[in-house]
Amino acid sequence: MAIYHMEAKVVSRGAGRSAVAASAYLSCSRLYNDYDGIQHDYTKKQGLVWQQVFLPEYAPQEWRDREKLWNAVEEVETAKDSRLAREFVVALPIELNREEQIALLQEFIREQFVSDGMCADAAIHDTDGHNPHAHILLTVRPLDERGKWQYKTEKEYLCMRNGEERGFTAAEFKSAQNDGWEKQYPYKVGKKKVYMTPSAAETQGLVRADKHPKSTRYGRQNPISERWNSEEQLAIWRAAWADVSNRYLERAGQEERIDHRSNAARGIDEIPTIHEGVTAQALERKGMIADRCGLNRQIKSDNALLRELKKELPVYRVKRHKALAVRITELTEDLEELRSEKALLLQKFEYAEDAGTEAFRKDIATMEAGLKKLETQEQKYSVELDKALDEYAELKAQAADFDSVELYKARQVLRPAQEKAAERQLEETLQKKPSFSLLLSAKQEVFRLLGEDTEERQARQMVIRRQRSDPQKPKHFQR
Repeated sequence: MAIYHMEAKVVSRGAGRSAVAASAYLSCSRLYNDYDGIQHDYTKKQGLVWQQVFLPEYAPQEWRDREKLWNAVEEVETAKDSRLAREFVVALPIELNREEQIALLQEFIREQFVSDGMCADAAIHDTDGHNPHAHILLTVRPLDERGKWQYKTEKEYLCMRNGEERGFTAAEFKSAQNDGWEKQYPYKVGKKKVYMTPSAAETQGLVRADKHPKSTRYGRQNPISERWNSEEQLAIWRAAWADVSNRYLERAGQEERIDHRSNAARGIDEIPTIHEGVTAQALERKGMIADRCGLNRQIKSDNALLRELKKELPVYRVKRHKALAVRITELTEDLEELRSEKALLLQKFEYAEDAGTEAFRKDIATMEAGLKKLETQEQKYSVELDKALDEYAELKAQAADFDSVELYKARQVLRPAQEKAAERQLEETLQKKPSFSLLLSAKQEVFRLLGEDTEERQARQMVIRRQRSDPQKPKHFQR
């Protein structure tokens, strides 16, 4: 039976994900991420039946190599919490053969995404022959007609004229300045900082606190990106997937149809079932009871009872039954999901069939206690990390006027002692000496969080400029 399932997700660096890793996963390949130096290897993953990269006509043709495409994305997105890509996971109609499923997916991607200027990386997975689904990875930054990345957001300065405040981009301000608009800067008024225009501050004899003009917090979003990120656009994509799927089902002579609307929007009183997923279905085929599948059986039973009640009971009882059933589903779905995850976790321990129940329970209790302790530590360290990063950013801002090369060299002199102190603290926390791979991973993460790749690049560029202006200076940059 054809089902409608379309899951939309965002691949964000702030959530610990990378576009290169997402592409390696969907294509079951090995890709190297230039941004963090990590190689993602999913060549042992099974179930890949088809994959393809789609490009708009003005995108560089070298991006047909997915490793180059997604490394280009990782390079242009420099923030530690950048949105790198958009991902869709769609269920393919099992009534269609493989060639028809591929043609359906290709038409959907070209019409909805590539024609609108996005690069797409897609693959079909079907591990057991019963769950064909597609992964679609999309770029989120628009391209111009020359194949260059556009901005996602542009700085917007809040300017004043005759008591009116309005936002302008840098390009817009050039013409607005001729009409009397002025940027606002922070000025010292007693112990406070107050934003005002230079002309107003000059009449009061105030001193500017810093050189940064007042601006909106998030800037002005690119209108193309704004449309791609809207709820309205997501609704259009969801409807388009249903339309193209039904068109292919009809062409194949199938009576089945799918509908992207919710049961409520379709005027159906019955409770919708939840997505079971390949893991729960695999457990059922092995003779085990999967909680998600069990919950769906209960929902189907409730819906059958609801249909019977409609025939025999007054309307108010039908509504009451529906409200209670919905509430029960809401309260139990999260619990059932956790139980499914727990069942899968327990399988990994490979207990013998005659293992004692008591020992089993003790191990579970020990694992849960350990997990709770780790979660508490993680929260504590996350708070400390955020505080340290804020302090680092403040110090970095204060050091903006210093010589970047000398500042970088001074920091590198201090680093060995600081790293030794950090290693000792890590050893005390773990109660054992940390492995080389753990230390290397930690150093890479610190390097990424502090944005030191940008600092090193700037320092190198400064040395090159100085060499050009004064050939007598040293020719090598000491890292």
